[in-house]
Amino acid sequence: MTAEFPHVQQPLRVGGLTFRNRILVPAHTTNFGHDHMPSERHLHYHLARARGGVGAIIFESIRVHRNSLGRPPAVCGFDPACIEPFRRIVTAVQAEGAKILGQIIHLGRHIDGDFERTVSWGASAIPWTTTAAPPRPMDLEDMAAATEGHVVTARNLVAAGFDGIELQIAHGHLLQQFLSPLSNQRTDEFGGSLENRMRFPLAVLRAVREAVGRDYCLGIRVSGDEYVEGGLHLDEMLQVVTAMAQAVKVDFVNVSHAAYHGSYSLATQIADMAFDVAPFRELPRAIRATLRGAGFDTPVFAVCRFDSLAQAEATLAAGDADAIGMARAHIAEPALVRKTLEGRAEEIRPCIACNQGCAGMLEKNVPIRCLVNPMAGMEGVWAEPAHDRAAQPKRVLVVGGGPAGLEAAGVAAARGHRVTLWEAGARLGGQLAWLEGVPKRREFLRLVEAQTAVLARHGVQVETGRTATVEAIAAFGADQVVLATGSVNAPSPVSDAGLSLTLEEATEAPERLGTTIAVHDLTGEFSTLGLVEYLADLGRSVTVFTPAAAFAWRTTIYSTLGNLKRLRERKVRLALLRKVHRWDGARLSVEDVSTGEVEDLPGFTGLVVARHRIANDGLLAELKALGVPVKPIGDCLAPRTALEAVYQGHELARAI
Repeated sequence: MTAEFPHVQQPLRVGGLTFRNRILVPAHTTNFGHDHMPSERHLHYHLARARGGVGAIIFESIRVHRNSLGRPPAVCGFDPACIEPFRRIVTAVQAEGAKILGQIIHLGRHIDGDFERTVSWGASAIPWTTTAAPPRPMDLEDMAAATEGHVVTARNLVAAGFDGIELQIAHGHLLQQFLSPLSNQRTDEFGGSLENRMRFPLAVLRAVREAVGRDYCLGIRVSGDEYVEGGLHLDEMLQVVTAMAQAVKVDFVNVSHAAYHGSYSLATQIADMAFDVAPFRELPRAIRATLRGAGFDTPVFAVCRFDSLAQAEATLAAGDADAIGMARAHIAEPALVRKTLEGRAEEIRPCIACNQGCAGMLEKNVPIRCLVNPMAGMEGVWAEPAHDRAAQPKRVLVVGGGPAGLEAAGVAAARGHRVTLWEAGARLGGQLAWLEGVPKRREFLRLVEAQTAVLARHGVQVETGRTATVEAIAAFGADQVVLATGSVNAPSPVSDAGLSLTLEEATEAPERLGTTIAVHDLTGEFSTLGLVEYLADLGRSVTVFTPAAAFAWRTTIYSTLGNLKRLRERKVRLALLRKVHRWDGARLSVEDVSTGEVEDLPGFTGLVVARHRIANDGLLAELKALGVPVKPIGDCLAPRTALEAVYQGHELARAI
């Protein structure tokens, strides 16, 4: 252990529980459920984080009613069949010294009923986003059913052995839908004044407290601010939290923010690398101070973009919170606490807040992944590479030092293989290297740094500036060649006489584009989105043309809604269903794909064409013809994102 983090390591009394330290894994949806039941995948996932040293884990969003189930991977708590699988998870986590609590939730209007054929409930008939259907405004019978669902679920969790329960009153779900004037426009005793809007959430809290008893650990999760016009803001939430603490014994307050609302608010909930985290830190600080001023010593938890114990220590030392929740940081590195306290911080896989494997997969209703940690969700299948030694060490040559090649080389070496890596360029990182010029996407370089550190720890021989030829590779005599040569730009689909720039060229020399820039986006990817915002931040006038009916369609809504707000502030124009045909340096020829009409647009000074890339696999066929044992990974296999590249590199290295 180390004396560097005294506040982090201090035990915390929470109701009748004692957390062994001040770090917890807050509830976060994994989509690991099986037919609405907790799974073995859940067990191995949480067991890894308990072994990693956290003080407590809060199990994700346990649904309290049939019309709150939604997708099949969502976990049910009202069916007694959940008790035994939950008990196995609880027992495993507790055996490692961590406490485990369960979050109980009704999602209200956010469940569309497509899977269970149910009708969604809400405080009022107001949809959460433009494209959603309005929920059924709840009557007293509906409220009684929802309350009973919370009670039954709480009792089942107690029976399963959970150490405590967190009642979800945050993120714009059902109980917050009653609290917020944005979603509650009722004219009865449950609407209007704050006292009326609190009536139903407070009744549920009372019912759950009565069901579990006064001595059982029960806390609440709240959003300190919805960050949306007409919604809940901190001043009202200070009143809400104080009133609830006065009315019911509350053992902790877990302070988050945002609402599941089709606006900027949702992007703040899982704030990506582009966000300044300072405003989020203000919320637990204010709520804790208000509770202390009202005579309550209730522990307050803080969350969002804490990715190191140093950040947690600073917040705890300042007295702004009593414990720190780190979700994405523990997806990226289950042993974050243990490795840090053992002085092995350089071994930590850093969360870069890219939102591609966690939020991105969550949105698709598939199990979450992690770009920097391919083992996330695979804990029951893969051990740490150093503990998964190869039966027979081999000589491995990795050609290409992008994210796929770096991952393959590091994992293969950790498993005991003798690995050499050739990189044609002067530096490692592949396509990620050009992000150094894009401030809001620069966190990706932390991935490259972490992967490079793995190579050094495990003795990989790295040769930069080494151009690989078929002859050189064959002469090397590797038992396994890993081809990670990446991809190259496809020819521009725009008739432009070479006047347009690629994403990389635009980033390296934005001055070549002038002041009024057109971006033709054919990818919908984060890379294009990052460039557009970068150019706008430079003060350029930017218009994005895309033949698609959507903008940034391959990114996640959890990030894009934040980007859209920032682009709107910078007056970036989005021209959907528009295809660029020709650019002569002065006029842009653009087709309206809905009508087929073409118009020439003057006034632009530069064009960037973002298009899909082509696999740089020219060596592959020749190597195979020579009988060289070779496998392609990453963009060399099929151009995708860094998420796929890193996973493929990891998976292949496991098979060598």
